[in-house]
Amino acid sequence: MKRKAFIKNMALGTAAFTVLPRHVLGGKGFLAPSDRITLGYIGVGKQAMSLLGDINRCPETLVLAASDVDTKRLARFVERATGANAEKVATSVTGYAQYRELLERKDIDAVVVAAPDHWHAQMCVDAAKMGKDIYCEKPLALTIAEGRAIVDAVRKYKRVLQTGSMQRSWKPFRQACELITNGYIGDIKEINVSVGGPVRQCDLPSQLIPDYLDWNAWIGPSLYRGYHPFLAPPIENDKDWAGWRNYRNFGGGYVTDWGAHMFDIVQWALGMDESGPVSFRAPQDPLAQEGASFQYANGVTVYHRQWGPGNAVQFIGTEGTIEVSREFLRSTPTALVAQTLKPTDKPLYQSDNHYQDWVDAMKKRSRPVADVEIGHRTASVCNAVNIVYELQADVKWDPKNEVFDHASANLLISRPYRTPWNFSDF
Repeated sequence: MKRKAFIKNMALGTAAFTVLPRHVLGGKGFLAPSDRITLGYIGVGKQAMSLLGDINRCPETLVLAASDVDTKRLARFVERATGANAEKVATSVTGYAQYRELLERKDIDAVVVAAPDHWHAQMCVDAAKMGKDIYCEKPLALTIAEGRAIVDAVRKYKRVLQTGSMQRSWKPFRQACELITNGYIGDIKEINVSVGGPVRQCDLPSQLIPDYLDWNAWIGPSLYRGYHPFLAPPIENDKDWAGWRNYRNFGGGYVTDWGAHMFDIVQWALGMDESGPVSFRAPQDPLAQEGASFQYANGVTVYHRQWGPGNAVQFIGTEGTIEVSREFLRSTPTALVAQTLKPTDKPLYQSDNHYQDWVDAMKKRSRPVADVEIGHRTASVCNAVNIVYELQADVKWDPKNEVFDHASANLLISRPYRTPWNFSDF
C-alpha cells in the first residue's frame, strides 16, 4: 500500500464505533450487527491461535481479517477463524500479506497484535492512527521509547488498548496483590522474582529462506539479519515457542517474556502502575543469568533470582510472606490466603476474563485492567533490567521523565529502525 493512501485513510477510523443497546434493536436474546465488535488479527502464529479461541468466546466478537508474512500460518488461521465465526454468524475471513491493508478496512473495529515483540510498536501506533482499538500481546514494547510512543498514540487517538498480561484477570494474582496492598504482611522488605535469563545477541547462522515466508517483512523495522528456522519455525514445528524471543532486536529473553507477567504482579502489588523503580543494579558476574535487582523510592528491593519455583514471585514482609505463581498461592502464616478483604480495605480492579474485560472496555470507552500505561510501565521495568545486564552498570532511573543518569543506558532506551518504518510518526 502506498504511504499517501495510508495517511489519507488515517482519519477514516478516528471516531469510535458505536454499540447500540440490544433492547433498541431486538429482544434480550438478539445480538444485532451493531453489537458486534469486528476484529482483525495481525501476526497469526502459535499465540494467536490460542487468542482466537479465548476472544471468540466473547459473544460480541467476530473476525473479519488476518495478516501474516507466513502464507502457511495465514491460511491455517483464516480457516480456523472462519470456522469460529460459523458458531456465531457465517462470515468469511480475508487474509492479507501486509498488515496495513487490513488496517485500511473501515469495517474493522479492533485488532489483535500477536506478532513478535519487535513489531509491536509500529503495529500499535499504526492501528491507533487508523482508529482501531487494540489487544497487544505482552511485553507491550521492545524498548522503553517504543512503549511510551504506544501510550501517546493510544491516548491521542482515544483508543482502548488491553495488554496481554492476563494474570491480572486471574483471581490468585489479584488476591495476592490485594493482601499486599492492604498491609496483610506488613511493610514489604524484599521481593524475589524467578524468571529466566536476560536477552542475548543472536549468533545463529543464516539459512535458505523458505518460499512461504517473506523474511524481509518478518524482520520489518529491526536491523536485518539472515533467516534461521529457530527464529521463525515452520508451521509443522509448532510444539515449541519460536526462538526470536531470546535475541536482541527481536525479543528480550525471558526477562521480558516471563518478566512481563511476573514483574507486572510486583508493579500491581506495590501500586506502581503509573510509575516504576528509581534504580537498577547489575550482578557482579558479567556472565550471570540472574542477580540483577531494582529498588523503588520507598526502599523496597526486587531481585531477579531463582528463589524457588520457576516463574513465581515471593513477597517478604515484616509480618509474613506471600508466594504466587500460576500453580499456587501460599502464605506465612498459612491461613492468610483464605483472608477476605474487610469493608475498609481497598480492592483492586476486578476482571475475571481478560478478553471480555477488553470487549467491555471498548463498549464503555473505558480503560481495561491492563491498560496501555500499565503495559508500558511493566515493559519498561523488564527492558531496564536487560539494559543493566548488557551494560554491567548500576544506574538510576527517573520514572517520571523516563531517563537514566547513565549516557550509555539512555542510548538503549530506543533502537535504530530500518527505512521506511518509524514508530514515532503519529
